Amino acid sequence: MADATNAIELRGLRRDFGERVALGEVDLRLPAGATLAVLGPNGSGKSTLLRVLAGLLRPSAGEAEVLGCSLPGERWRLRGRVGYLGHRPLLYRDLSPRENLRFASRLHRLPRGAAEARIDELLGAVGMEGRADDRVGEFSAGMAQRVAACATVLHEPELLLLDEPEAHLDRGGRGAVDGLLEASGATRVIASHDRERAAAADLVLELG
Repeated sequence: MADATNAIELRGLRRDFGERVALGEVDLRLPAGATLAVLGPNGSGKSTLLRVLAGLLRPSAGEAEVLGCSLPGERWRLRGRVGYLGHRPLLYRDLSPRENLRFASRLHRLPRGAAEARIDELLGAVGMEGRADDRVGEFSAGMAQRVAACATVLHEPELLLLDEPEAHLDRGGRGAVDGLLEASGATRVIASHDRERAAAADLVLELG
């Protein structure tokens, strides 16, 4: 059983794809509320680690406990407790930001009135309130990333898994999205090439 003060505990975690080791022998304890920066070159296993933590990939060996849930057996207990932001926004391009977030709020069974207020708050926080009803397909990649960040924190998850969260963002976008993610108060795992991330993180994991 994981220590209640730790959001993540990994012991000898490994993930293989066939004969290729994508992520090898990771041991880690991340306290609840802390920020972990995962650094490494392309192909070092950063995205693979986040997908294992999200319950999207099964470990090939070792043990992983996330928010007190053993993976992969108890991944169903993580539903609604984790927010995942990839470097490719997972949005419906034919819908507006508001419609995308409304759809996500229904998946998370948020009360309608509270969800509408939350959507307005989040879109305002990232400077997208003026484009809230335009099609996402008309947006730049950076604008779409701002909306995806809103979807990541919409349901107020306990853990944020962030894969290159600043991808496609200009300086203003980075400031807005960083502020949104930090304000959540959640435990954060941030996969990045940016070594400046390490200076602001509580813990650093070097891969590759």
